[in-house]
Amino acid sequence: MSLVGTKEMFEKAYQGGYAVGAFNVNNMEIVQGITEAAKLENSPVILQVSAGARKYAKHNYLMKLVEAAVMETGLPIALHLDHGENFDICKACVDGGFSSVMIDGSKHSFEENIAVTRQVVEYAHAHGVVVEGELGKLAGVEDDVNVADEDAQFTNPAEVEEFVSRTGVDSLAIAIGTSHGAYKFKPGQKPRLRFDILEQISQRLPGFPIVLHGASSVPQQYVQIVNQHGGSMPDAIGIPEEMLRQAASMAVCKINIDSDLRLCMTAAVRKHLAEHPDHFDPRQYLADGREAITEIVRHKIRDVLGSSGKA
Repeated sequence: MSLVGTKEMFEKAYQGGYAVGAFNVNNMEIVQGITEAAKLENSPVILQVSAGARKYAKHNYLMKLVEAAVMETGLPIALHLDHGENFDICKACVDGGFSSVMIDGSKHSFEENIAVTRQVVEYAHAHGVVVEGELGKLAGVEDDVNVADEDAQFTNPAEVEEFVSRTGVDSLAIAIGTSHGAYKFKPGQKPRLRFDILEQISQRLPGFPIVLHGASSVPQQYVQIVNQHGGSMPDAIGIPEEMLRQAASMAVCKINIDSDLRLCMTAAVRKHLAEHPDHFDPRQYLADGREAITEIVRHKIRDVLGSSGKA
């Protein structure tokens, strides 16, 4: 079995009222933890790579890790570029074997966003690769993405039809109140997703797959573990999982998950080293990190995405 695109995944998700998880990967243990969870839950899965991950782990290493996951699990797995900032990085990933790429032109004007997105779509489609575009700007910080609160913008439903028709994108990332990173809201501020915007977009684009970025919902026990063992992290207040489940039951077919994984793996490694200070073999503490990844991904698949048994 080889890597797959997301078109069939999203068609099934839209019709079935669930979403497919797009989990960011950076090393072998994270790839193994995610795909083991997907195998146990018999769920489709998207492994996605940011520009930061490509710099850290290198393109070819990541490709071989994902190819091994396909061989080990037999699952439909898509390999996706997360937040490609320009045509060149998207082209490199298409040429390098990715089955899906995102071009994030949201920092540009509407017309400039259309132009660069269309350029990526034309190249990717010619090579059998699907493309995700973005309208609207999410606040927050994650890898190379850094948008101040005052620069964040909700997606304008009146623009989505023109954007999709002129670019030819296969899915659309929108901004309805999610935010990149683990620390999302000011003291006293409650998270709120603009389901009214999502509903308007789904009415204008019936059957079209919508994507949510910045959808972390980090369980507090992981923050507590980190802080018990030398950390000083503030509460990581994310989007309530019931809101994400509601979005998955509507037009949202892909939900991105990254900060949750980083934090739970860090918590497991810190806990292991605190309890076993004489351990120096990375296989010992990284195994705990991998198990933590599997545990949280299974939870997301079952209780948030609703994709168990859908592979």
